[in-house]
Amino acid sequence: MNTECSTALADTDALLRAIKDCRVCADMLAAGPRPIVQFSVTARLVIIGQAPGTRVHDSGVPWDDASGARLREWTGLSDATFYDPARVALVPMGFCYPGTGASGDLPPRPECAPLWHDRVLALLPADRLILLVGSYAQARYLSQARALSLTERVRRWQDYAPAHFPLPHPSWRSSGWMKQNPWFADNVLPALQAAVRRSL
Repeated sequence: MNTECSTALADTDALLRAIKDCRVCADMLAAGPRPIVQFSVTARLVIIGQAPGTRVHDSGVPWDDASGARLREWTGLSDATFYDPARVALVPMGFCYPGTGASGDLPPRPECAPLWHDRVLALLPADRLILLVGSYAQARYLSQARALSLTERVRRWQDYAPAHFPLPHPSWRSSGWMKQNPWFADNVLPALQAAVRRSL
């Protein structure tokens, strides 16, 4: 192993430890801090979602829920590939479960992405593909498209290629959204799966 590779691996291990030890938002997290993230210096596919839900908080495994199963179906990724940090980085907008509000889970804590995302992405390959899953990720990384609805951003996914690919959040609500927008399954999902294959 060359010196450059050894340094990158050491930097990755140090950053992972720092994230796992983060307590910046501890006082605002009813369930307590449990940062959940996956990445390595070779991961050329990056999935930026929202934040862990209760099941993921309990298991410590990212996307370990029905939304994750739907996302793996959309992308065509097997569980083995999805959970291989050498190939796929899972970097949510908020690394910890934010708690529950009046209409579901609260938004990701706003401190998390500014604190950690640039440091994580700096370690990853420059020719990566970033899947932006949901409105929070798109608001940060597609700032030029904030005036558009999520539906329009997804419909116009080619405007953000090849670096970014916007997607709706794969929650149970997406089933109704997909029925209203059949072009997503017909046109976007085949293009998504092709882009994912190229990135890997």
